[in-house]
Amino acid sequence: MVINGAQLFVRYAYPPNSRGSCGPEDSDALLHYGQSGVTDRGLKELAKGFAGAWPYLELIAGATKIADPLDYRVVEAYWVGNTLLDTVGVRNIGNSMEDRFRARTGMQFPHLVEGVLAGGVPHHSFHVFEIYPWLGLLRDDRRYPTALNVLDQCRIRWGEVLAVTGDEALVRSQPLVWDGAVLSLGPAIVETAKHAVAGTGFVTDLAVGDAVSLHWDWVCDRLTPLQLQRLQHFTVRHLKIANTGVEHRGTAVALEH
Repeated sequence: MVINGAQLFVRYAYPPNSRGSCGPEDSDALLHYGQSGVTDRGLKELAKGFAGAWPYLELIAGATKIADPLDYRVVEAYWVGNTLLDTVGVRNIGNSMEDRFRARTGMQFPHLVEGVLAGGVPHHSFHVFEIYPWLGLLRDDRRYPTALNVLDQCRIRWGEVLAVTGDEALVRSQPLVWDGAVLSLGPAIVETAKHAVAGTGFVTDLAVGDAVSLHWDWVCDRLTPLQLQRLQHFTVRHLKIANTGVEHRGTAVALEH
């Protein structure tokens, strides 16, 4: 099924929204839009309510001269990754970080800038690993299990469908692991993920062998080989940047998802 950018946004934004961790309170409305495939002004207004993701979409669209932040290419760039990301430009990204985060991060702001100068681009993994506060908590023995779980589930990850039963699928994927110094992808595990509610979901005809993207406990989309390659590329890229800065990360100021 061919979908537009707004519907693609729903697929990735709904999982954390359903948990109450980002976006407007009416997650049922977002689910309905995704299940029905309807795109209207109401859906676009809901998308603007995602204080974490929406500014990145505006940044990518503005820097690449694309009028609509919900253009499919823009939405794909942020959640999955594509060639738009490396055309945004360091200055545009830096200015966006300045506007959004300097006042709230104070003396930690230079560490965010370091991530941009090291090659960070406005991909969701950049926000998770470089902006979101949980990386700084990995060195806290009391908090690192929770921090590791949030980093792993919040990022967009990839996997292979092994079985589909009702509204759930078994998916083989690689979780993040932390060895006390380095955050990396670990050995594959099998996890259970939702792909529908009451028989209706976002991805139709999900089948064994499909490569899929996941966000929290949801299957977001079926990935083409190129999309899979790009998602892996940008995830690894931002993991490397995060690992170079983990030594001087303290407990960060909580920033929006």
